[in-house]
Amino acid sequence: MNFCPQNKIKLAVNNIKKTFEDTPVIKNVSMELHEGEFVSLIGLSGSGKSTIFNIIAGLLLPDEGSVIIDGEEFTGKTGRVSYMYQKDLLLPWKNIIDNASLPLVIKGYRKKDARQEVSGYFPTFGLAGFEHKYPFQLSGGMRQRAALMRTFFFSKDIMLLDEPFGGLDAITRSRMQDWLLEVLPALNSSVLFITHDIEEAILLSDRIYILTDRPARVKEELRVPLPKARTREITTTGEFNEIKKYIFSIL
Repeated sequence: MNFCPQNKIKLAVNNIKKTFEDTPVIKNVSMELHEGEFVSLIGLSGSGKSTIFNIIAGLLLPDEGSVIIDGEEFTGKTGRVSYMYQKDLLLPWKNIIDNASLPLVIKGYRKKDARQEVSGYFPTFGLAGFEHKYPFQLSGGMRQRAALMRTFFFSKDIMLLDEPFGGLDAITRSRMQDWLLEVLPALNSSVLFITHDIEEAILLSDRIYILTDRPARVKEELRVPLPKARTREITTTGEFNEIKKYIFSIL
């Protein structure tokens, strides 16, 4: 699905605030994610991006504000969105198909049915032939694809990705970005993505929320004026680099 401004709002974060002890971390943050959209959050380290994700996922309660998903309030409720961290967190004693199908087993699927459900997605995630391998037998990029597949099966429609490529070397990271651009249309998901890499944010995103330093506020919401269908070559264009310079100027 291609994002357009008329697509319905999947997720709305409304005026959330969060303080830890006497330290304000988030101050009046509001943002939206539309159906089929890819939105990045960028800001300085420690600015509260992961705290925002934890509130959206229901792992933390905001001091004020609300999280609305498909028109229903989910503030403080877990289990509605999927959440992938920087580390793959694959279970080392389970093979890849059992790691990927774990969310379905948790939801009550029989193991056999869960395996059958996920098996058809191995080609999509570039893991065909690796179903019965273990995490230690996979490269870093392959482990991240396996973790993303597991994330997808927890909640297919809304995924929170917290720097999923941050621990990879530069070449593998670049390849993962290219792969994600190719696979996203097939996944039909709405994605919120945390990154410190401005180029990565521009390459992948429909919109970017630029956050201030702590306490986090939305400094600017930027719609990326580039074609939805993108390849690595777009990073060398003048328009791409003008966007990059602009974001650097306001961080």
